[in-house]
Amino acid sequence: MIIGANGTGKSSIVCAICLGLAGKPSFIGRADKVGLFVKQGCLKGVVEVELYKMPDNIIITREIQAVNNTSTWFIDKKSATLKAVEEQIAALNIQVDNLCQFLPQDKVGEFARLSKIELLEATEKSIGPPEMYQFHCELKNFREKERELENLCRDKTQSLEKMIQRTERYKQDIEKFHEHKRHLDLIEMLERKRPWVEYESVRQQHEEVKKSRDQAKEELKNLKEMQSPVTKKIQETEEYFKSLNMQIRHKADEIKDISQKCKQKQDALEMKDKQIEEINQALRMKKDEEMDRQRKIHNTHKMIKDWKKELNAMAVCENLQPQTDAINDELKKLQDKRANIHSGISDLTAGKMNEEREKKRITDRLEQLDNIMNMKEENLKARFGDTHSALMWLRKNKEKFKKEVCEPIMLEINMKDSRHAKYVENHVSSNDMRAFVFESQEDMEMFLVQMRDHQKLRVNAVCTPAESCAKSLPSRPIEELHQYGFFSYLRELFDAPHLVMSYLCSQYHVHDVPVGTEKTRNMIERVIQETKLKQMYTAEEKYVVKVSAYTNLTLSINTSLREAEFLTSSVDIDERRRLENQQQDINNKLKSLDMHLSTLSERQKHLEHRDNELRQQKKELLERGNRRTQLQSKIDMKYDSLRQLEQDAIDLEKESQQADAKIKEINTQKAKLVTELTHLIKNCISVNILKVDLVLQSATEAAEKNRLESDYKEASIQLRAAEEKFNELDDRKQVLAEKCKELLKKARHVCKMSLDQQLPMEFQTAFQSLPSTLEEIDAFLYEEKTRASCFTGLNVSVEEYNKQTQEIQQLKEYLEEKKNELNDYKQKISQVKERWLNPLKKLIGQINVKFSNFFSSMQCVGEVDLHVENEEEYDKYGIRIRVKFHSGTELHELNPYHQSGGEKSVSTMLYLMALQELNRCPFRVVDEINQGMDPVNERRVFEMVVKTVSKESTSQYFFITPKLLQNLTYSDKMTVLFVYNGPFMLESNKWDLKSFCRRRRRLGRMDEQ
Repeated sequence: MIIGANGTGKSSIVCAICLGLAGKPSFIGRADKVGLFVKQGCLKGVVEVELYKMPDNIIITREIQAVNNTSTWFIDKKSATLKAVEEQIAALNIQVDNLCQFLPQDKVGEFARLSKIELLEATEKSIGPPEMYQFHCELKNFREKERELENLCRDKTQSLEKMIQRTERYKQDIEKFHEHKRHLDLIEMLERKRPWVEYESVRQQHEEVKKSRDQAKEELKNLKEMQSPVTKKIQETEEYFKSLNMQIRHKADEIKDISQKCKQKQDALEMKDKQIEEINQALRMKKDEEMDRQRKIHNTHKMIKDWKKELNAMAVCENLQPQTDAINDELKKLQDKRANIHSGISDLTAGKMNEEREKKRITDRLEQLDNIMNMKEENLKARFGDTHSALMWLRKNKEKFKKEVCEPIMLEINMKDSRHAKYVENHVSSNDMRAFVFESQEDMEMFLVQMRDHQKLRVNAVCTPAESCAKSLPSRPIEELHQYGFFSYLRELFDAPHLVMSYLCSQYHVHDVPVGTEKTRNMIERVIQETKLKQMYTAEEKYVVKVSAYTNLTLSINTSLREAEFLTSSVDIDERRRLENQQQDINNKLKSLDMHLSTLSERQKHLEHRDNELRQQKKELLERGNRRTQLQSKIDMKYDSLRQLEQDAIDLEKESQQADAKIKEINTQKAKLVTELTHLIKNCISVNILKVDLVLQSATEAAEKNRLESDYKEASIQLRAAEEKFNELDDRKQVLAEKCKELLKKARHVCKMSLDQQLPMEFQTAFQSLPSTLEEIDAFLYEEKTRASCFTGLNVSVEEYNKQTQEIQQLKEYLEEKKNELNDYKQKISQVKERWLNPLKKLIGQINVKFSNFFSSMQCVGEVDLHVENEEEYDKYGIRIRVKFHSGTELHELNPYHQSGGEKSVSTMLYLMALQELNRCPFRVVDEINQGMDPVNERRVFEMVVKTVSKESTSQYFFITPKLLQNLTYSDKMTVLFVYNGPFMLESNKWDLKSFCRRRRRLGRMDEQ
């Protein structure tokens, strides 16, 4: 018996037995991975189980690695495989997955939920002979085979009866079949004669066409002989006509050459006229040039005279230097002012460009932040479509709400570092992440009515507390927790509007939940003991710490953090607000800079206007001072120009004589060209006369040629008609010949004759009794086909009838074979059933006797029997437990719903006790089965357990319990193991059992005195 308070580690012994004997972690019901059974902070755990066996015990050791959930097995300190361990355990009939043998704490309720079938199988495996469960499995397999064979025999028998009935109907159709065949034979003979009749008809047509073709051939020959002289005359005329055309072409070429030479002479004459015109034009240009020179000389003399007159009239120039110096001083001052203004404009322009660049940078960054918000909205739309639809409605109808409303929390929260998003998402529930936050309860109710009732959208909404919790202080400063690896509270990891932060602080205490690092994970036990924190986060895990209300022990639950889904894309609200403020400041600066630039530009324009005025005044003064010098200089320049013009005089008389000499020479050349041109024209006229004679002869020959061709054409038409008639008859003859061949081939094929075979006598005799024309044959054939078509519904043949008869025989043989096989299975079932059912009934009878005695000793009634719905359905056999705890009630079957928790525990314990003396397994484990019992039943059950398991014939029994009643009955064969654990427990090296016993005896003597 193992006893100890809750949480001290009693069930750890049960877990160790199960895991050490190759049990699955899931069977214990506490974790699904073997690594989770290793103590926190340790990398591996070891379980060692020693099993009694003659002649030598077996020691099984299992090392469990917590990191990768792997195990290493040893048998008697030697490395072994899992399969070898399982074989050793099976040889000792140990079944840690059988609830009748191994009942952990978390599986007590599951025993009552076992079906009758499952309870029978568990009992067979636990206490039945080794072959009992095997016989049961064989019976189920045999019954399945028997059922399949019965269905097969039934189906085949029905098929056989249908086939026999169908064959009987075929006999009535055989006579009709033979009559139908006689009509078909006559049709076949008619169809064989028809090609021969058709062939004979076509052959006669072929002979007639052949005779007509020979007559047309003779007529065509006579027409060709009559047309031969006309053809010869046409050829001679055509040859003479061609020679005349050749001569005409030669004369045309000759005329063309003479005309080309005439054109060349005319072009030469035109060139000479052009040369004369060019000489006259050059002479006229010389005369114009001389007249222009004389005019320039006259104009120059006049200009010199006028300038001298002006120079003589001009007084001595007054002193203009003071006025010039004053204007220069004022221009210098204006230039300084303009330079200052230009510098100011440049500085302002540069500043404006810098501000615009900064504005563009801020605008781009704001667009990036807007894109991040859009991504978050798209994520919301993809995951929670109804929430996104409600968000769109809210943005359009915000004026309907009296107080402030925030969008879904997942959109309002902005992580300062996206790596910390997983802490917030694991802390705040998914429903609240997509919830709208309202300041007013009335606004929230109106919103939910609109969304849920009117628009049928599934949305969540929350309301912040009346008193804001957004600025709630943590229970201690974060600096005190730095030594444990904590670096921040959850609230400091993100930004959110005031309403959202108030709700999260109120509902989730984000202001008081610290976040740590891997350092925190490594010292988690110390953190839990020293900080007394309720919730905390390490790098990858969440810890929730609770204190038991019964034992005052601290319990911690740790879960792995899931990856963030919603908050990985975050917008820094402070950055956005700072950027928007900067953007507003830059807009104000740009407006101010534009005003300054406008003012400076106006001043610049005014100074430029004044500068132009002063420069104009200065220019006028300078011009007044330099006028006399300029006039004298101009007069000197004109005298130089006049001397040059007088030197460039042209001798017009000499130029005229040279031109007349050139024109005379060109006229001599023109006269020679005219003589040559006249000679060429005369030659061209004579050649044209010869060409006209040839053309007249050619026209005469052409008329004769046309007359002959007309006569030839008429004869050709008659000849072509004769040829067409001949060709048509010849083609028809060939077609009929081919058709004769095809029909003859078809007729031989229909009669199944070879190419050189004559028509057999039997066909000749049969054909004589049949019609001899195609019309008569077709009419007779139609009549016979009509009679044959009356025999409809004859869908069988003799071959098919014989085939079905053969199939019936084969099916009878197959059916006989399967019936024999079915009888064999029935005989096997009978034999195995007798070997299985009788021992099973005897075994269940023994269990029932012990179970009933146990219940009788408690003034209750209990029965165990074999439940059978159908004796042939062996997979439906089961053990039924019926109990009655109150005198005024009937026996009820044990199930998860009818009995109370204590009654189920008592029934389960007494059933296991009934199996105890019959058990083949070396030990049994029952964990905390007495928890739901009342004190009376608990005392009775405990005494039964002690009495039953203390007998010599029973197996070892592990009874685990957290508490015991006082003054219970114990046996000398019991071993009691007390499990102690807690903060005040002595260390193992200080434990001294002998000193404890001496102290107990000393205290006993003191009590006696």
